[in-house]
Amino acid sequence: MVEMVIDSIRVSLMNYQRVVILKEKISDRYLPIWIGPNEADAIAVKLQGVSIPRPLTHDLLTSVIETLGARIDSITVTDLKNDTFYATIALIVDGKQIDVDSRPSDALALSVRVEAPIFVDESVLDKAGILLDKDTGKPIFDETQRIDNKGKQVSDEELKKLSAFSDFIDTLDWEDFDKRKS
Repeated sequence: MVEMVIDSIRVSLMNYQRVVILKEKISDRYLPIWIGPNEADAIAVKLQGVSIPRPLTHDLLTSVIETLGARIDSITVTDLKNDTFYATIALIVDGKQIDVDSRPSDALALSVRVEAPIFVDESVLDKAGILLDKDTGKPIFDETQRIDNKGKQVSDEELKKLSAFSDFIDTLDWEDFDKRKS
């Protein structure tokens, strides 16, 4: 597992789809994950410290979890299959960990509310993680990304499945990426 932080939320200039950009905590590897506009707003509201008069759905869920005596320990992006990311929310209930299946966007919206750490399975980063060229700010896709975390060559079929992902990344506005606020 690799610890990540939310770097930013971006919008594709081509279709206005939202993507949350996770950044490896101790490196310059990034993981873009498509998310819906409601989840993007739920994450952004908390990251920007915006006060809202009534709780959003993720605020309500956080309150329910806490009221029932549990706490969110961490969230993990566990897998990427057929262009779909999977995640779990690790809850601590009576001293025991219970993993709850979740969409990454919902898990991230909860994590920002309770400041829970975010982890990503290394295999997910092998498939979809990107590096950015320091000079151009554009994503770097090279042959080293064809090797997974077990040293095994990633098949052409697997890369073809991720081609839509790569195409989407190319539509993002990376112009001001290194000028963002930390």
